[in-house]
Amino acid sequence: MKQTFLLFIIFITFLSFSQEKYPEDYFRNPLGIPTVLAGTFGELRSNHFHSGIDIKTQGKEGLKIYAAAEGYVSRIKVAQYGFGKAIYITHPNGFTTVYAHLSKYSDTIQEYVKAIQYKKEDYQTGNLFFKKDKFLVKKGEVIAFSGDTGSSGGPHLHYEIRNTKTEHILNPLFFGLKPEDTKPPIFQSLKVYPLNNTSRINNQNKNFILPLKNIAKGKYSVDRISASGSIGFGASVFDQLDKAPNKNGIYSLEMLVNGKRFYHHDVETFSFAESKFINLHIDYPHYKKYKRKYQKTYKETANKLSTYENLINNGKLNIKNGLSYTVEIIAKDYKGNTSSIKIPVIGKESNSLFTEQKDTTAFKIVAKNFQKFKKENVTVAFPKNTFYKDLYLDFKVEKGVAKIHTPIIPLDKSFTLTFDVSKYSEAEKQQLYIANVENSKYPRFQYTRKKDSTFYTTTKTLGKYSLVTDNHKPKISLLYFKDKQWISKRNTIKVKISDIGSGIKNYRATIDGKWVLMEYNHKKRILTYNFSDKKLVGSKHIFKIVVSDNVGNTNTLSTTFFKKQVN
Repeated sequence: MKQTFLLFIIFITFLSFSQEKYPEDYFRNPLGIPTVLAGTFGELRSNHFHSGIDIKTQGKEGLKIYAAAEGYVSRIKVAQYGFGKAIYITHPNGFTTVYAHLSKYSDTIQEYVKAIQYKKEDYQTGNLFFKKDKFLVKKGEVIAFSGDTGSSGGPHLHYEIRNTKTEHILNPLFFGLKPEDTKPPIFQSLKVYPLNNTSRINNQNKNFILPLKNIAKGKYSVDRISASGSIGFGASVFDQLDKAPNKNGIYSLEMLVNGKRFYHHDVETFSFAESKFINLHIDYPHYKKYKRKYQKTYKETANKLSTYENLINNGKLNIKNGLSYTVEIIAKDYKGNTSSIKIPVIGKESNSLFTEQKDTTAFKIVAKNFQKFKKENVTVAFPKNTFYKDLYLDFKVEKGVAKIHTPIIPLDKSFTLTFDVSKYSEAEKQQLYIANVENSKYPRFQYTRKKDSTFYTTTKTLGKYSLVTDNHKPKISLLYFKDKQWISKRNTIKVKISDIGSGIKNYRATIDGKWVLMEYNHKKRILTYNFSDKKLVGSKHIFKIVVSDNVGNTNTLSTTFFKKQVN
């Protein structure tokens, strides 16, 4: 009871300190509706930690987005993927707010951005940076409208707060946003790991999933385990806030051993550069095989995350024969709602014989060195420190497929994969590309650089790769109107495009020979042109669109339409 009270006091003290660092009343809610979250700060995403919070927009697009405080627009970016349409506002108090997946900007900004797009004849603007006096904004001023652009999984606002000088991302909930949350985190599963070849768990040298018993709200237990040597734990856990079914990330995870803290990790802040170490923070092989993320309660040697605090032996337990241990793993959300698992461990030396087995191949990776290997027509080159530790690489080429190990090992850097294509004719080479064929039914295009006799690509994913031929043109179809039709009542032209091979690379649309801006919703595969962009002259017009895939196969659609210009 005393220990629980002490932990509560520590947590409250931490919150008070954080509230001094971060002003709670400076920023307003960027939306005009109650804050309900679809995603929390720092939650586990593919290859990165979530860098903001995802605020629900009631399943709608077009809600007003307000400047959280006074400042100036310092950056705008329109991209097909990632944040989609995003706006960055720099504030005089040393912080920058970011608003992403927008449908459009406020009128003045939208007009400026659209002028850039027409000048470049490109939907994507790249980063547009601005001086302090270009777009000044007041707190509560409408700056944009919510949407679903970029790599969004549905309408919402992605909202970030960054330190302007360091670009470190900060948990926005420290700044006064208060979503309702009365629910403790939910533990789904627990794993225990032997951390070297001499460690034993229940007399075996292998990982175990330990069945959980939910004994009360927020309280879990497992049956006692026996162990010896160095062991570690990992927990699959999520949090749910009120008014939303989403399985969100937790705020902190800690581990006590006989009442003493051995491990602590929280998501108050982190940098973009360190986000890649998520793949060492989680049980990466299990995630790649089974799509469930276990957060380890111990730190790998190569893991440079700054989110750990006061670790003892990096969270690794050294179990001694004859001693008893009570391990407690505690998960908290931002509001302090808490769940815990208690794990009884008895130290017991193994009576099984130890036989070390090593999987060896002809391709030994020494992580600190540059390595280059060749087999048949395939060469792989790994920059130094691509791997986090030494290993033997499984590298073979069978029936044109290069197998570069299995994709269950995380990499720190990209490696180069090269295919010799000298046996192919020029016409054949034109339609070839390198693909990830881990799923043989759905080859995944890799950006392929082509030289006379070699094709190469770079990737951070191990696995199977092959040369694939794409001789199919993209498909184009008009939506909601036909050739030679009057469409005076329509505000838009919509076209559906698709490609079954290497994927869409680019498109170009014109009306009466002049480039027009079409926004591509890649999730629905629909391109949309809005007639409010340009004033048409006359009533008869020719719409033309050219779509190309990643190997250069091209298709063209041209149609005539009639439209009376409304003044």
